Amino acid sequence: MKLSVLIPVYNEVGSIATVVERVAAVPIETEIILIDDFSTDGSGAVIDALPQPDLVIVHHDRNRGKGAAVRTALAQATGDVIVIQDADLEYAPADFVRLLEPIALGRVKVVYGYRDFEGQRWPLRVGNRFLTAVTNLLFGSDLRDMETCYKMIDRELAAGLALTADRFEIEVELTSKLLKSGEQIEQLPISYEPRQGGKKLVPWIDGPQGLWALIKHRWFV
Repeated sequence: MKLSVLIPVYNEVGSIATVVERVAAVPIETEIILIDDFSTDGSGAVIDALPQPDLVIVHHDRNRGKGAAVRTALAQATGDVIVIQDADLEYAPADFVRLLEPIALGRVKVVYGYRDFEGQRWPLRVGNRFLTAVTNLLFGSDLRDMETCYKMIDRELAAGLALTADRFEIEVELTSKLLKSGEQIEQLPISYEPRQGGKKLVPWIDGPQGLWALIKHRWFV
């Protein structure tokens, strides 16, 4: 199966080349799609100079947010399956092989890689656990990590979700629409090395927005 790896990039000049190198080293057929979300630190120039062949690169003309970058990347994808990859070094692309297996075997169309939160700073750890608990309460699910970046989804299924989110609430929208459609989500543990600085997500802003998005998608969308 061909895996489309969607990589939103915003001001990650110190890590993006390493991330792409790690994705390209995964021993499966991959299509790497990079969306520069109007970076101001030189990330766009680094992306344009990457040596890996056949990269798909799109530059936004203004900063639009992670969700908008994911939507742009999804529109470019041609693989059988898609997965979102952050442009920092928190996640390990080597996990793609295990995550893809349940989809390749035809068991499910969606696989979530769940993290161990212990190394996270406490506001993020509490926020992740709270939003996951609310998700399970509202949708009757049993997710361990709703906010995980590693959501691996059949591409046609993902394209049919009619995503609209611009910021980090893309994680809520994806999960809510998958659960409301009755999709089974298989969950597997993944490697995770939380960064201690430079996070784009702001807990006291994006946390309430995520909570409202859950309520909105449960009852009003």
